[in-house]
Amino acid sequence: MAFALAPTAAAAGYRVESFDTIGSTNAAALERARAGGAGRTWFVSKRQESGRGRRGRAWVAADGNLAATLLLVDCCPLPVAATLGFVAGLAMGEALEATAPGARIAIGTDGADNRAARMRFQLKWPNDVLAGGAKLAGILLESTLLGDKSFAVAIGIGVNVVDHPRDVPFPATSLNALGSECDAETLFLALSDAWVETERLWDGGRGLAAIRNRWIDRAAGLGGEVAVRIDGEIVRGTFATIDADCHFVLRDRHGRQLKIAAGDVHFGAIASAAAI
Repeated sequence: MAFALAPTAAAAGYRVESFDTIGSTNAAALERARAGGAGRTWFVSKRQESGRGRRGRAWVAADGNLAATLLLVDCCPLPVAATLGFVAGLAMGEALEATAPGARIAIGTDGADNRAARMRFQLKWPNDVLAGGAKLAGILLESTLLGDKSFAVAIGIGVNVVDHPRDVPFPATSLNALGSECDAETLFLALSDAWVETERLWDGGRGLAAIRNRWIDRAAGLGGEVAVRIDGEIVRGTFATIDADCHFVLRDRHGRQLKIAAGDVHFGAIASAAAI
């Protein structure tokens, strides 16, 4: 089966380019934008050899996993572009619910609120998708300024379909490990469909409040103990919510609320450890 767009995505003007093997779908998308390529194009592959995650970390992608990047050009005001990661997380969650209904997911994130228990795939701020508390997918946004003073953003999504990394400091899983027979092509088809509806709701950032509400419904760890690493220091407290700009809101032991724009979040037993 080849990679293909859902009919809704094709009708909305999206395109797809697939690769047997690629270094990085994000890098390919940004390179295309700098060369004058149009936006609303998906770059997809089942084999990515030099993918990367947040803060320059390597993203290990086994052959058969899904690497997908959506290139958008001048889609919104530049400060709003960062919220596209939340759009991507919601779309990925919807795609997984549609394509992996038989996946074996027994428990949620350690220390989490029960409000998201009905959601089999949860979202971990700011950019991970979890199944049973283990990382299933990651999202990476990268942008570049173009010569005409416009900008392009690459929304990269990596999903552990057939295998997952094991030498990582956090639990990880794959659809295969969860008992799902879904393949990368089927998952991408559903993702391209879910993206259309979710991006329309976002509406260039004007619908961010609705995106925030949906994201909170899938939020992992809400109301639970949390530790956030910020520039090498650890801040502890309770995951209270995300604010109107989708910043992480932590309530410390004195009841004060701290708004966090960037950091590494850990829940439950990991958050209780002396050091992370």
